[in-house]
Amino acid sequence: MKKQSWKPGNMLYPVPPVLVSCRDNEGNDNVLTVAWAGTICSDPAMLSISVRKERHSYRMIKESGVFVVNLTTRSLVRATDYCGVKSGKDEDKFQTAHLTKGEAEIINAPIVMESPVNIECKVKQVLELGSHDMFIAEVVNVQVSEKYMDEKGAFHLEDTELIAYSHGVYYELGRELGSFGYSVRKQAHTKVRNA
Repeated sequence: MKKQSWKPGNMLYPVPPVLVSCRDNEGNDNVLTVAWAGTICSDPAMLSISVRKERHSYRMIKESGVFVVNLTTRSLVRATDYCGVKSGKDEDKFQTAHLTKGEAEIINAPIVMESPVNIECKVKQVLELGSHDMFIAEVVNVQVSEKYMDEKGAFHLEDTELIAYSHGVYYELGRELGSFGYSVRKQAHTKVRNA
């Protein structure tokens, strides 16, 4: 297969488009879409988000030191896009994007009630990188929707219709191709089903 070399660029796709909700010290709330978010540590549980300094939420997160990562689903895709192109300086995006505001349990920040998973975070470090600053944060609490819990108390993330973002386009996650470690199990079979 022939290859071409391109100038350095961010081609690490797909990524999870998440709704990040925050509150400043005066009690003003906002929600923005962040496509650059990721897991960075499991013990303690930590994640990162990268935000441009000129974004309205940047100051709010830097000031408060907390934020919530709200996972996005098929039913939230329009709101996810909207919150990525509109500014909270000009409007209440919870209202205009038709999102229901709830409250985090551990930190002082709003959550998106329509999201199946709300990850409450405390900022531990801010790395100034260039176009974006990275907020490295510890996960202090996770809220999950009981809608996706079964009678045994197991949470079924695969039923939430999570979405992904790849090179300017939103996608719904599709078929399961295998589970962690399937390639080395005895008589490994690729399990394929609709998510």
